Amino acid sequence: MTRPFLQGHSDPTVQPVPASVVEQVDAADTTLQNPKWAVISIGSNLGNRLETLQGAVDALEDTPGVRVKAVSPVYETEPWGVEPGSQPSYFNAVVILKTTLPPASLLERAHAVEEAFKRVRDEHWGPRTLDVDIVAYADVTSDDPQLTLPHPRAHERAFVLAPWHDVDPQAQLPGRGPVAELLSAITRAGVEPREDLELRLPE
Repeated sequence: MTRPFLQGHSDPTVQPVPASVVEQVDAADTTLQNPKWAVISIGSNLGNRLETLQGAVDALEDTPGVRVKAVSPVYETEPWGVEPGSQPSYFNAVVILKTTLPPASLLERAHAVEEAFKRVRDEHWGPRTLDVDIVAYADVTSDDPQLTLPHPRAHERAFVLAPWHDVDPQAQLPGRGPVAELLSAITRAGVEPREDLELRLPE
């Protein structure tokens, strides 16, 4: 198990993760029977955005049947679908996890995490403290209006594809092809990496 995003951390109290701990974490994965990979996009443009995203990562890890395997770098993104300058910019990231939850249960958990951070759904494209979207779940494709898989707009959103590519350069978006190719076909305008910020993998 590698933790690439913990390298170069400026906090001198953070020590390398002992091999014994890594082994315990990897061994714990065996408690998940037949887990599936899932890709989650998280975003926030209200309040303490970085703290909110970290809280979302931690809440996902605290979910029974879910193990967070990787967290992407943070990107700062102009709001999607609204007049430029009318809302604060977003912080966005992608979380890769293993889960034994079926897609519908994972969606319920995503909504519960949003609600814990007081997400309000009263305005389409409105600002929000936290957005938690399931981008992909294994190779599942579904037209269910409650949960379309993969996410119907993921292939055209650089704020999803760029951090996903960072954390998994070989990633494939089911039904759409390699993330690297999808990313090369769209603009990254308004989607900037924030190398001064970092999300931690849960301990």
